[in-house]
Amino acid sequence: MSSPAERYSAARRRATYPALAEFTASLEFGLDDFQVRACEALEGGSGVLVCAPTGAGKTVVGEFAVHMARATDRKCFYTTPIKALSNQKYADLVRIYGPDEVGLLTGDTVINGDAPVLVMTTEVLRNMLYASSATLDGLGYVVMDEVHYLADRFRGAVWEEVIIHLPASVTLISLSATVSNAEEFADWLVSVRGRTEVIVSEHRPVPLWQHMLVGRRMFDLFGDADAAEHREVNPQLLRYTREQQRRLGFDHRGRPRRGRPVNRPDVIARLDDEGLLPAIVFIFSRAGCDAAVQQCMRAGLHLTNAVERAEITRIVEERTSGIAADDLHALGYWDWFDALRRGLAAHHAGLLPVFKEVVEELFSAGLVKAVFATETLALGINMPARCVVLERLVKFNGDAHVDITPGEYTQLTGRAGRRGIDIEGHAVVAWSPELDPRHVAGLASTRTFPLRSSFRPSYNMAVNLVASLGAERARDLLSSSFAQFQTDRAVVGLAEQVRTAELAAATHDRDIKCHLGDFDEYYRLMLDITGKEKSLARSGKAARRDAVASSLAHLKVGDVIHIPGGKRAGLAVVLDPGISRGGEQRLMVLTENRWAGRIGESVFAEPVDALAHIKVPRHFNHKIPAARRDMAASVRNTGVTADGPRRSRRRLPEGEDRELTVLRERLRTHPCHACPDRTEHAGWARRRQRLLDDNAHLRRKVDQRSGSLTRVFDAVCDVLISRGYLADGQVTPHGRTLSRLWTETDLLVAECLRAGIWDELGASELAAVVSTVLYESRRDGDLPAALPHGPVTQAVTATLGIWEGVVTEERAKRLDTTREPDLGFVWPMYRWARGEPLAKVLASAAGPDAEMPAGDFVRWTRQTVDLLGQIAGAVGPKHRLHEVAKDAASSLRRGVVAYV
Repeated sequence: MSSPAERYSAARRRATYPALAEFTASLEFGLDDFQVRACEALEGGSGVLVCAPTGAGKTVVGEFAVHMARATDRKCFYTTPIKALSNQKYADLVRIYGPDEVGLLTGDTVINGDAPVLVMTTEVLRNMLYASSATLDGLGYVVMDEVHYLADRFRGAVWEEVIIHLPASVTLISLSATVSNAEEFADWLVSVRGRTEVIVSEHRPVPLWQHMLVGRRMFDLFGDADAAEHREVNPQLLRYTREQQRRLGFDHRGRPRRGRPVNRPDVIARLDDEGLLPAIVFIFSRAGCDAAVQQCMRAGLHLTNAVERAEITRIVEERTSGIAADDLHALGYWDWFDALRRGLAAHHAGLLPVFKEVVEELFSAGLVKAVFATETLALGINMPARCVVLERLVKFNGDAHVDITPGEYTQLTGRAGRRGIDIEGHAVVAWSPELDPRHVAGLASTRTFPLRSSFRPSYNMAVNLVASLGAERARDLLSSSFAQFQTDRAVVGLAEQVRTAELAAATHDRDIKCHLGDFDEYYRLMLDITGKEKSLARSGKAARRDAVASSLAHLKVGDVIHIPGGKRAGLAVVLDPGISRGGEQRLMVLTENRWAGRIGESVFAEPVDALAHIKVPRHFNHKIPAARRDMAASVRNTGVTADGPRRSRRRLPEGEDRELTVLRERLRTHPCHACPDRTEHAGWARRRQRLLDDNAHLRRKVDQRSGSLTRVFDAVCDVLISRGYLADGQVTPHGRTLSRLWTETDLLVAECLRAGIWDELGASELAAVVSTVLYESRRDGDLPAALPHGPVTQAVTATLGIWEGVVTEERAKRLDTTREPDLGFVWPMYRWARGEPLAKVLASAAGPDAEMPAGDFVRWTRQTVDLLGQIAGAVGPKHRLHEVAKDAASSLRRGVVAYV
C-alpha cells in the first residue's frame, strides 16, 4: 500500500501530464521508469531519443506519440525500416484505433492513405518530403522505429535525409537499440531538430542467461551474476572444452580439428527436455535453415499435440486459400505444411512473404516451437522466444566470412525472453573447436555498439536538394548531416594527434646526429634504395600479371587448362573466355569435379596454356547436373594430368638497376657509413620517420575529412552538369525526370530514359530490361544469362553501353561507381509478364543446382513493379513509355506477387 506522500506525488504527476495519465489508464500494464521519462518529455514538448534493449518496450513511447497526435487533432507518421515491421505495426495500431483511423504506405501497398495515423517505410516519407506532398499537411509527430538503421551502408542515408528535412514544427521520436554514443547522436539531433531529450535504459525486463552447448552437455557461460559482470567464464566450461579439444587434436597446420557438426534434432530435443521451447535457432544460411527442418523431420521430431495441429491447419489453410493449387505445388507447400504441423519451420528471405507471415503468426501464438532463421529475423520483428540458439558466430556479409559483432550478438540474443510470459530468457551458443568460450563472454558482456553514419550524397538526392534549396544552400544542408557532425568531431581529435606526433618527432633529432657527417642525408639514401628495390619488385609482378592476362585472352571454348590452387584446383574446360570488365578477364570454366563458375586472373601465378581441347556442344547448359557430369568426365578422359605438359616458366624482363647500383655506391662512400654507432642512429631515424609518416597520414585525414561530404556532393553535381541534369545552378527537364527515380542506379535509369533506348519495348520486354538495373545475383560465377532474342537483347546491350560510360566518368571523379546491370532476372520477368506459370518462371532463373527461391522472386518482382511505376511517373502521361510501364507493372502484379 502506497504512503500519502506517494499518492500525493502521483496525483501531482497526473495533473502535470494529463495526456500520459489518460494513455496509461488505457494500458493493461504499468510503464517502466524509462518509458515514463520519455513520455513525460514528449508531453512537455521535447523530441526524444530512446535507447533500450530489444524487447524492453520502446514502441510504447511511439504509441504514446500516436495518442498525443490524436488528442491534439494532428497527424502522426510511424516509420520502420522494412515492410514486415510496417505491416506488423499497422496491425497493432488498427487493433487500438480501428481501420478508419490508421493507414499503411509501403512501396507496393496503399491502405487508407489519408488517415491521420500512417505507418510507412522510411523511404516513403523521404519521397513525400522531396515531393512536398499534401499528405504532410497537419503532421505533428514522426516516430522513427529502429533509428539505428541509419548505420546501414545501403539504405541508412534515408534516415538522415528525413531527420534533416522534416519541418521544424514536427516532433521527432527516435527509437533505437542501445548504442554507446547515444549522447553524440542526441547532440546532433539537438543541432538539427532543436530540443531533444535522450533516454537510455540498459535494463532488460526479462533477465537473459548465457549458455554454451558442448556436444550434449549444457554449461552456464558465467558461474553467477558477479562473474558475468567481470567476464569470468565458468571454470567447468573451460576445463571441459579444453578436454574436448585435446581429444580432437590439431591438424598439420596446428589448427584445431573440426568436431562433428551440430546435431540439430538433438539440440531441439534437449531444449524441449529443459523446457526452453519455443526457440529460435539462428543459422546464417538459407540452405542451412531448410536443411535443419528436414533433418528434424527425418529424425521423427513432433513438438505439437492434436489440438495445436488442428489450429495450425486452420490458420495455414485460411492464410493460403488465395494461392492457386499449381502455385502451391511449385512452392513446396506440402513439405512446409507438414513441418508446421510438427511445430518446425524455417524463416528467411527466400520464403514466400505469406509463408513467412504464417510462420511468425504461429510462432508468436506458441504453436510452432522451433524456428531455424537467418539474422533478418532479428531486425525488429516482434517474434520473441524463450530461448535463442546460435550455431556459429561467423556469417557471410556479402564479401567474406566475418565474426559477428557485439551489437549483432546483442540483437540476435535479444529475442530471448517473452515479457509477461517468461521469467527469464536463455541464449545458447553451440561450441566448436575453433570457438573460445572467452570470445563468447566478450560478445555477451559488450551490450552496446557505436552508431556510425552511412550518409553519402546520391544523384537523386543532389537534384532534389538543388531543386528545393539551390546549390549553395544544399551544400550547407549536407554540412548538417550526422556524417559530417561525426567527421567534424573526429577532425578535432586528429588535429591533436598531429601536434603530439610533431613534438615526439622533434625529440628524436638529437639522437640521430652523427659526428662524421649528415646522417639525415645518409638515411635518405637508405630510403631511396629500399624504394627502388620495391619498385623493381612491383614491375616484375606487373609484367607477370600482363603475361597471365595475355595468355587468358588467347584461350578458346573447349580448351582444357590447369587451375593451380585454391578450392577449384585441378583440370578445367573453358566454357566461355569471358568479357574483360573492370580490367580483369574472368573465365567461365567447368572443373573435373563438376563445379561451374567464373575465375579471374588472380587465380593464376603464371601464364596459362591449353593442355588439350575437347568439343563443347553449342547449346551446352552448365545448369543441368547431367550435362556437367558428362563434360567433367570428358575433361578427365583427355589423359592430361594436373602436372602434365605446361609451358616452362617464362623469364620476364628484369627492371633497370643501374640507378640502384649508383645509390648503393653513394651509400658506401658516405662519411656516416664508417660511424660505429651507425646502426643505433638508423634505429632512431626509423622511429622518427615512422612518426613523420604517421603525421603525414593524419594530416591527409584531416584534409580529407574537413568538408568531405561537400566534396563528394560537388563531384556528383559535376557529373550531373556534364550530362545535362543541372545547368546554371538549376535543375533541367532531364533533372526533373531523375528527381522522380528512387533507386540505387538512379542515374543509369535516367540516362536510359533520356537516350530513348527503352522507348520501343513492349510491356513484357520493358519489365525484363528494367529488372537488370535492380536485380543482384546472390552468388557470382554463373554463365552470362541467355536473353530473349530481338528487342530485349538490343536494349540490354545498349543499357550496358550507357553503364560503361557512366562508370568511366564516376571513376574519373573518384566517386563510388554505379553497380553493373545484372542479367540474371531477365527471363523470369519476361515470362512472368507474359503470363507463364510460376513453376516455369522459377525454373528459368535456376542456379546450377536449384530453382530461384519464391521469396527472392516476389521481392525482386515487386521492386521491378515499383521502379516501373516510378518510370511511368518520371516520363509523364504524354510519353509512350508511360502507358507501357503501367501495363508492364500491371502484368507483373498477379498470383503470388499480388498476394498480400
